[in-house]
Amino acid sequence: MTLGRKSKTVRNLRWWIIGLVTCGTVLNYLARSTLSVAAPTLKAELGMSTEQYSYVIMTFQFAYTIMQTVAGSVLDLLGTRLGFFLFAAGWALANMAHGLAANWQGLAIFRGFLGATEAAAIPAGAKSVAEWFPAKERPLATSAFQMGTSVGAIVAPPLVVFCILTWNWQSAFLITGGLSLVWAFLWWRTYDTPDRHRWIGAGEQALIAEGQAMASGETRPATRRAVLGSREFYAIALPRFFAEPAWQTFSFFIPLYLVNVWKLDLAGVALWAWMPFVAADLGSLAAGILPSVLMRRGVKVLASRKITMSCGALAMIGPACIGLAGSPGMAIALFCVGGFAHQMLNGALITLCADVFDSRMVGTASGMAGTFAWVGGMLFTLLIGQSADTYGYSPLFVGLAALDFVGMIVLWGLLRGK
Repeated sequence: MTLGRKSKTVRNLRWWIIGLVTCGTVLNYLARSTLSVAAPTLKAELGMSTEQYSYVIMTFQFAYTIMQTVAGSVLDLLGTRLGFFLFAAGWALANMAHGLAANWQGLAIFRGFLGATEAAAIPAGAKSVAEWFPAKERPLATSAFQMGTSVGAIVAPPLVVFCILTWNWQSAFLITGGLSLVWAFLWWRTYDTPDRHRWIGAGEQALIAEGQAMASGETRPATRRAVLGSREFYAIALPRFFAEPAWQTFSFFIPLYLVNVWKLDLAGVALWAWMPFVAADLGSLAAGILPSVLMRRGVKVLASRKITMSCGALAMIGPACIGLAGSPGMAIALFCVGGFAHQMLNGALITLCADVFDSRMVGTASGMAGTFAWVGGMLFTLLIGQSADTYGYSPLFVGLAALDFVGMIVLWGLLRGK
């Protein structure tokens, strides 16, 4: 379905499109981050232990993990416009339903629905980039929508704390979910592919088509079986498996860490918890800029992605030292290094899907790689739930850095070519 008859064109429409995708990613992560900020309040009001809280998170992770592959396939089947609309409306309603929970089990059920529907965000972003951008612009476009993951987490602490202190914890879920519902209808009204969009100019349409034609000249996996049988898929999926635990730890456990280790109240959490995600935005930006700089110096496309990922992995030494922090400010500073590092390496890995797979399979490939990633995140969350109260967080942060080093080695070992 097209958006309608041709109307006045919009200059550089592809960047407006990626801005729309970024807004959706912001609201996706705002919705999922609402729980982590409200966690200290919910633990008290619903009588949850840290272990039970980890089960709630794992319900989200399990549904998200399973649905990453399904969501990617649905997006490839229905198209980005309709597919992403349905998933966005679904996560909006699921998030609003959290306010109905009366115990941790009810919270876990609604969290599972949220995970199942939010799973489409990254595959949809990757597919939008593949549809709208030539290869040379994809790193920056990917970085743009990936920055939305951090912005959502930045907005969550002050907004959620304001809702809780002004009204109640239920209002936080109602408001963050309602914003996503508004965006879903905006997406439906304004998105379409370049060959069908009513606002695209002929020059930009030709630029996109030419860039995609150059990329499609290479032999790339174009079926699910070919993707799963390719060395390139595992070169992306395995490093994402090792990298995802860091981001999920930052997203779900920073507020609890600040409360449990440094005894901060809600106001203190709102003051500190957003800072690592500002640094993460800078890491996303670095993931978009560094490959372009490297390619201008003669580095090949895939090598530029691998170097970018490696720089992020090496920077994970920062959060490995959080156990040595002598103040909450120092701990947050090291979390900031970790947020920057993770988004830098993850941006490179997500961009690789558009680089090595046929555009018709980008959603599927990204979704399946996301399933690998979330299996890793879910397993690490289980480890936190079982050990954080007994052994503390410090050994876990060291483990996060070690996993990224392993992912870096796997990427260089498996991904060959220019």
